[in-house]
Formats: sequence, C-alpha cells, structure tokens
Amino acid sequence: MEPSPEVLRAIRAIALDIDGVITDGGLIPLADGDLLRKFDAKDSFAIRVAGKKGYKVAIISGGDTRALRLRCLNLGIPEENLFLGSRGKLAVFRDFCAREGLEPREVMYLGDDIPDTQVLRVCGLGVAPADAVPEARAAADFVSPFPGGRGCVRDSIERVLKAQGQWVFDEDKYDQIF
Repeated sequence: MEPSPEVLRAIRAIALDIDGVITDGGLIPLADGDLLRKFDAKDSFAIRVAGKKGYKVAIISGGDTRALRLRCLNLGIPEENLFLGSRGKLAVFRDFCAREGLEPREVMYLGDDIPDTQVLRVCGLGVAPADAVPEARAAADFVSPFPGGRGCVRDSIERVLKAQGQWVFDEDKYDQIF
C-alpha cells in the first residue's frame, strides 16, 4: 500500500540499513579482510540530497569496515549518525531519535532482513526493498517496487521529499549545493 501524504509529510529523518538496502546485498571478501560492496549512484544522490535539504540521516548496520565508514561519510552522513556494527537495531534507533529530538513517527527506516523488523514496525514509515525477506516485507508499511541497491532508497527518499515540496533543484546552482 502506498504511504499516505500525511505520513510522508511527517518525516524529518531517514535511517537506513546498508547491505541489501543501499547495496544489493552482495559481498566480495578481499584479501585484507574487508568486504567489497557496490552502491547505486542514484540512491547515493538521494541520500546526499536529503542531508543537504536538512533531513537527519543515519545508518544503522551490522557491517563495520573502514571502507564502509568512509563511504557513509562521503554520502554526507555525520559521524555521530553512523551506527556500524549494530546488533540491537531497535535500541540504536531509539537512541538516535532521542539524541536528535525526534519522535519515531518522524523517521523513515529502510531495512531488508530480520534484524530490521523491529525498527520497521515502530518507525513512522517502514520501507522494505522489493527483494527483502518475507519477514521484513510483512513488518514494513511500504514495499518499494525497487530492489535493494537498485533504486529502493532513491524511490523512498524522492517520495518523502516530493510530498514536502523539497525535491526541487536549480540546475544552474547545482555546483553550489553539492
């Protein structure tokens, strides 16, 4: 079911899982122990836009590598909103809300697997990618028509920003914004 305009207009923050949401969930182990992940540029653009437009953005992920941390910082996510290596995502989500002065109903959360289900149920708008596990899709308020790492994040952020009149760009001043 499509999220209502009222729900979309109430969103002030976006929290996301990484693997299977911002990425397609594929992991390639490297010799140094790091894991190679592929991020979608259009999803990444939407995350940057949300941050630039004043939305609080957080990452709540079980993954935690130097490369992952650097990528998140490159997306404009503040260090204090990077919750990498998270195992109890609901507690982390509640801490994020409290620290930022947010009600859970003001946060859109995107998650694709069982560790995300509690947060998907308590946030204002729980979104699962089209290829999320059945438990995450059942816990979500909305299942994106796009899979993880292939447009789910862009679609979801764009819906919120458009509902709030924030998905607007002056192409002549683009270089001044980013």
